Amino acid sequence: MFPMVTGFMNYGQQTIRAARYIGQSFMITLSHVNRLPITIQYPYEKAIPVERFRGRIHFEFDKCIACEVCVRVCPIDLPVVDWKMETDIRKKRLLNYNIDFGICIFCGNCVEYCPTNCLSMTEEYELSTYDRHELNYNQIALGRLPISVLDDYTIRTILNSPQIKNK
Repeated sequence: MFPMVTGFMNYGQQTIRAARYIGQSFMITLSHVNRLPITIQYPYEKAIPVERFRGRIHFEFDKCIACEVCVRVCPIDLPVVDWKMETDIRKKRLLNYNIDFGICIFCGNCVEYCPTNCLSMTEEYELSTYDRHELNYNQIALGRLPISVLDDYTIRTILNSPQIKNK
């Protein structure tokens, strides 16, 4: 009979402990009621990228000397540089430059080691498409200047949010 009594006592202690844990978690949940939401309504609100954000690569065709340093420092040999040797001036002439952003890991080595600074990282991060072949950018698509998140009037950035202005 004593094991049955100790069993009921253990059950009672476990029930009280469970009720205490539920009460503590409920208090934590209630403490979050007064906080502002952190979630962003993405298509209509966008977070501002940090200063050294690595987004889409911008390419300036006129500055490139076709040295292929970007290809050599890329961990996956990604940029495709097509050039032709001009024998009369003994210089390379750039014909085509491609980067496939479906494969790119956005490490920034190509931008860092480029001797002429013809490559730069932008703050553009919206690269999603339905077809992965659309992520293969040539020099024309890479040369397109990105729209800054701060300059886009169609969306509300987090800095312009009324919740933050009220603080």
